[in-house]
Amino acid sequence: MAPRAKRRLGQHFLSDPRILARIADALASGPDDSVLEIGPGPGGLTAALVARAGQVTAIEKDRDMIAALHAKFPTATFIEGDALDADWHTLAARPGMTYKVAGNIPYNITSPLIDKALRPPMPAVIVFLVQKEVAERVTAAPGTAEYGALTVGVQGVARAERLFTVPAGAFHPKPRVDSAVLRLVPVDQPLVAEAERESFRRLVVGLFGFRRKQLARGLREHTGWPPERVSALLRDIALDERARPEVLTPPDFARLHRAIVDAAAEGR
Repeated sequence: MAPRAKRRLGQHFLSDPRILARIADALASGPDDSVLEIGPGPGGLTAALVARAGQVTAIEKDRDMIAALHAKFPTATFIEGDALDADWHTLAARPGMTYKVAGNIPYNITSPLIDKALRPPMPAVIVFLVQKEVAERVTAAPGTAEYGALTVGVQGVARAERLFTVPAGAFHPKPRVDSAVLRLVPVDQPLVAEAERESFRRLVVGLFGFRRKQLARGLREHTGWPPERVSALLRDIALDERARPEVLTPPDFARLHRAIVDAAAEGR
């Protein structure tokens, strides 16, 4: 008998072995990899991961799933808990093995889980099955309707790829929207240092709050600086003060953030 999904946990189970194999293959795991799975549920993706990776550790919030998972996959490690609270690296990283993360994650906590996955120490690869709209936003190009603060935040630290779509009908129960497989590969040199990530986030979110306004006006409202100070700063870094935030690339946002931090430190 198939397990019953719990709406309060955002559960939608995927059982098609061909799709699950494609998701596992996107992680490119082998005997030297230690994989952390977020939300294994009844173990559909777990089976594909165990067949490929050297070690699989999974965090499952639904305690009713744990005993069956232990029995079905005796070589894997299952931890009952909330993935947002757990220390992923401590749980899954193994000496001499490459640490990776995968999961069919709940729609209602997708953004926090992506953010957590991209916090140091980061895995080598992250493959998440997410709402299609989220995958489109994460991989969007500047100037498109999908491009926003989430895009800049993710692309500032990782290479993002939307691999393929999984139709709603492949899940039980059927969600209202399609899903997509999102692969994130952290870059060696993030656009912004970890210590400045929160101030960078505030700047990006703040400017996208004025996405239809010209950059100079949005920056004035965000910083409280006078027009001449904002104009001088934008000239120094060769950004058009008439441009709108939605056309700035992630490196543009990083240059702007650096200039603001430096100007504030120097009292300019």
